[in-house]
Amino acid sequence: MPNNQTLTQDRSKKKKSLLREYGEAIFIAILLALFIRAFIIQAFKIPSGSMKNTLLIGDHILVSKFSYGIHIPNQIPFTNIVFFDDYRFFAKTPDRGDIIVFKFPKDESRDFIKRVIGLPGEQLELRRQKVFINGKLYDDPYARHTDFPSNPPMRPRDDFGPIRVPEGHVFVMGDNRENSQDSRFWGFLDMDKIKGKALIIYWSWNRDENWIRPERLFKVLE
Repeated sequence: MPNNQTLTQDRSKKKKSLLREYGEAIFIAILLALFIRAFIIQAFKIPSGSMKNTLLIGDHILVSKFSYGIHIPNQIPFTNIVFFDDYRFFAKTPDRGDIIVFKFPKDESRDFIKRVIGLPGEQLELRRQKVFINGKLYDDPYARHTDFPSNPPMRPRDDFGPIRVPEGHVFVMGDNRENSQDSRFWGFLDMDKIKGKALIIYWSWNRDENWIRPERLFKVLE
């Protein structure tokens, strides 16, 4: 019949084994979450109205991390420590009209979200708020204007270019055209700085009314 010392040792071993199992499970879960966040999908919250009415302040979205290639992680998660420059394998150019999340070129610790308007090699021009691509008027269904063009039109807000988009870059703009800091003001976006393509709104909170926006839940982004 086992003595008290043997029973105590058995309990201690079982406790250590159980703690080890929990620890391993938590460690694997953290690694899996980091892998999914780095390579597959990431959640973002919309903090500004630059993409109104497509995206509103308080919208929470899911972003595909592999839509434009595999981005090699070069930064410690949740820090601004970067080891090397951005690089993508199997790089793919976004389609015009895609909504993308990217590192803001003037401060890469910040994430911006805009719509792709101009593609590599294209000539782009704004004339009195209208977009022309390679000399042809672009059907711009998501553009929202809150002001009329000033007289004379404001540059670069209302009039811009003509200018050619360099290879490896895109020209991006916010849908809320008079309230967006975008390529008109800070230049072309290096495609290696793109984090992913916005796919869906999974949650939306109206902070003015302190209530959810049920009509926006699980809305697919276009």
